Amino acid sequence: MSALLTTAGLPNALPISGPVHRSIVALDLEGSTKHTNPVKGELRRTLYDLLNQALSGAGIGDKDLERPTDRGDGVLILIRPHDDVPKTVVLGKLIPMLTALLTDHNASVTSPELRLRLRAVVHAGEIHQDGRGFYGDDLDAAFRMLDSPALKKALKDAAVSPLALVVSDEIFNGIIQHGYFNEGPYQPLVRVRVGNRQRRGWIHIPPTTYPDGVG
Repeated sequence: MSALLTTAGLPNALPISGPVHRSIVALDLEGSTKHTNPVKGELRRTLYDLLNQALSGAGIGDKDLERPTDRGDGVLILIRPHDDVPKTVVLGKLIPMLTALLTDHNASVTSPELRLRLRAVVHAGEIHQDGRGFYGDDLDAAFRMLDSPALKKALKDAAVSPLALVVSDEIFNGIIQHGYFNEGPYQPLVRVRVGNRQRRGWIHIPPTTYPDGVG
């Protein structure tokens, strides 16, 4: 096999190690294939700018993150386990703040094609890294939920919010159902199959206002 196709051939290759637990956040732009390349470039610049603002505002810094993985029309964020960044911060600050920033941005641009609308997924689980990037069953599940037709329809139908969120069963059962938030319903509309396992996702349309204490 060519060295270009082996982990050992990578200049900064890492040995394949055991799984590590991470909170998983992934974002995807709505309708990116309909845009020209210059518009895509501007949307990407805006996406990263607003995401960095939201991360900073939520108190999530570089020390808490793996290096964000670019996906062309989206981004993968992996958050290391830390008491300062519980999943309630991701759901109660990061996602609402990003939604509010998107709302402000979309109201400020004069060209409709520069408006940003995002699908987002929040999950958590075990991942691997092999030098090329991150992989694992839980990442597969997150991306399947992110790309689900039900979530795409929810964003298309959302009249007031520029972001539609899906959370996994694990996040819903561990966080949402215990009543930490009161920002509208989560509906179990997503069903995806990963390997031999059926996974369920809960869709939520976040508020467009900044979370309490942040402006």
